[in-house]
Amino acid sequence: MNKSLTLVAVTALVLALSFGFINPFSSFTTEKKAPLVTTKTIAPEQEWVSLYDSLKLESLGLSSEAFHYAWYGFQQMKLEQPVIAIADFSQSSRNKRLYVIDLLKKKLIYNTYVAHGMNSGQEFAQRFSNNDSSHQSSLGFYRTMGTYQGKHGLSLKLEGLEKGINDHVYSRAIVMHGADYVSESFIKQTGRLGRSQGCPAVSYADHKVLINLLKGGAGLFLYSNNESYLKQSHLLAGIGQTDHRAEIASDLSHPYTSL
Repeated sequence: MNKSLTLVAVTALVLALSFGFINPFSSFTTEKKAPLVTTKTIAPEQEWVSLYDSLKLESLGLSSEAFHYAWYGFQQMKLEQPVIAIADFSQSSRNKRLYVIDLLKKKLIYNTYVAHGMNSGQEFAQRFSNNDSSHQSSLGFYRTMGTYQGKHGLSLKLEGLEKGINDHVYSRAIVMHGADYVSESFIKQTGRLGRSQGCPAVSYADHKVLINLLKGGAGLFLYSNNESYLKQSHLLAGIGQTDHRAEIASDLSHPYTSL
């Protein structure tokens, strides 16, 4: 009886193999279906929001308005280096209002003090100019150039990219350099930073590091909530209706010239 059952079982197995009902190698197959992968894309208008939030820039004093304008303007530029610096001149000079960001690594790599021009204001920068001998800061977008050794030591040449707004900075010798009036000790003595002749001056403790981070084609944006500048800037002309301009309360009667 057992032999008969065995014979029947063997016969059934042979027939199943013959007709392909059973794959003898099915237990050893390595083929697996790829898992379904879904990707979440960020809309271009939300990319700057994501970066602003991830770098926690609000907690460091940089307004979303300043960062939005900076991010948008830098998209219009062809930078040789993926590094940008934002000087937020809407803040007090007592604040660390210079922010250096590596766009490739999406990382804030420096946050420190920066001075404005002596005729732009005292603690706050309120007046801006493109004119020679104005001793005022020029707002807008810049491309960094090469370095040189000047009366302030290592200095960084700047190219102003906005006609009528900051395109005279090279002839005005507006550069980034170190200065002894940019320090916490100076703030303690006077209640504010010292002021330059229009240069975005930084501390001697920081200037070499900053200049080496920014030299050779990085971006620099000098910002203030100045409606005249925001209206004239061609790099911000296409920012659209979702920007913050309507929220800015500024005096529209002042043109962008030396006062």
